[in-house]
Amino acid sequence: MTRLAALFLSVLLFAGCAAQKHYTEVLTMGKIPADQSIDMRGKTITTYILFHAAKKLDRMATGEVLEISTDKFEAIENDIGSWCRMTGHTLVTSETGDHFQRFYIKKSDAKKTGGKFAIIISDPGLEDLLTPLGLALGAALKGDEVHLIFQGPAVRVLKKGFRGDLKGIWKPFSVFARKGMAKTGHLPPQEKLSQLKELGARIYMCGPSMQHFGVKKQELIYDDVVIGEYMTFIEVMSRADMRFFLQ
Repeated sequence: MTRLAALFLSVLLFAGCAAQKHYTEVLTMGKIPADQSIDMRGKTITTYILFHAAKKLDRMATGEVLEISTDKFEAIENDIGSWCRMTGHTLVTSETGDHFQRFYIKKSDAKKTGGKFAIIISDPGLEDLLTPLGLALGAALKGDEVHLIFQGPAVRVLKKGFRGDLKGIWKPFSVFARKGMAKTGHLPPQEKLSQLKELGARIYMCGPSMQHFGVKKQELIYDDVVIGEYMTFIEVMSRADMRFFLQ
């Protein structure tokens, strides 16, 4: 193992351990009463946190307050504030401890109208899928109608058993990368797709790419994937408010 590879492996292992560092710390009582609570400490990916927060809020009555505990992380604070502003829920207040932060969200029934989000995904690399699937989850959690188009080698993502690997010389360390990512809230690609499907996302894939990369319809993880080509994708993209193409 080269020195560079050994260093990379150490970073991955440290990241996985660090994600759980404060997860078992006993929390002090919150500053205001809440009707429901979720403990998301150990997770730093806000789409993961907000997916579970949204599911909790869906089962709560209008006006009830959800308490979310997370690790102390500036990005989480900004994202939760943005999500509340976009969805119409109210961030009543927040508080910060030595190693944690806590948010109090009041459920609103005045949900804002979502737009239409479409993204074309071409690269099946483990790291390359983080941004497109993260953006799609963010849009779906906002309330947007989400459309994901897989083309080129990315059609492999929809094949049963796909896991996702690092590229090049880092490929042997993919298993460690996947474990480290999952601990922080970056679930495997197909689990993120399951979350997106639960939130109502539609999935499309390129027929010629399926033939070229050896992916058969009966091997797909979903039965309702729309198989098309350029005109199908142009129609989807032309109706979207936000369009992304990630090569």
